[in-house]
Amino acid sequence: MIATGIVLASASPRRRRLIDWLGVDARTLATNTAEDLAQPLSPPELATSLATAKAIAARTTGVHGTILAFDTIVVHGGTVLGKPADANDARRMLRGLSGGVHEVITGVAIQGEGMEHPRTFPVATPVHMRTLDTAGIEEWIAGGEALGCAGAYNIEHHLASVEDDQCFQNVAGLPLCHVYCALASGLTEHAPEGLLCPVDACNAALGRHCLLGPVLCAGVGAPARD
Repeated sequence: MIATGIVLASASPRRRRLIDWLGVDARTLATNTAEDLAQPLSPPELATSLATAKAIAARTTGVHGTILAFDTIVVHGGTVLGKPADANDARRMLRGLSGGVHEVITGVAIQGEGMEHPRTFPVATPVHMRTLDTAGIEEWIAGGEALGCAGAYNIEHHLASVEDDQCFQNVAGLPLCHVYCALASGLTEHAPEGLLCPVDACNAALGRHCLLGPVLCAGVGAPARD
């Protein structure tokens, strides 16, 4: 398969929706890579290693264009949490996270056309989990999304929150402003055609006033999205 432009190495509908806010023509390409959370790496190194594996797997299919790959992990009390193995594992994770603060790290791997290796960086965000009772946990698990989420939760469903000076979308799995800055500043030599700053779109969708995005994106150069 041959494609040009942006290639999103993910089957996640959430990441597919978020990448549209950058204004680029993106295609998705699901990859099948092992998620070994027991690697002897620090959490930021682990997240970027897993994202790198996805980018490399996408490139080996023969795809052309700039590949974007991501992997999101939850870190709680020094323990790395990926996607739960089953409903009981999800219950364990949610009980442990309930009422406390944990960290979400998304590893980003960007591989432009002609780049031998992906450029990588991690983005870490402290997250406040609301107190969850047994009924709330069971209701969330019954909805069917828990097994597909690192830490067994999806921040978009209001189980958790971040401060206004932190990246909400990083917890959702795609740190939009960080990726925008990397692409707009020439990480892959040329910014993708039509690239837009996502701050306004993100604020409108979430009904918040992000304090981090404008700081990150100041002076990068691409226009904001209407």
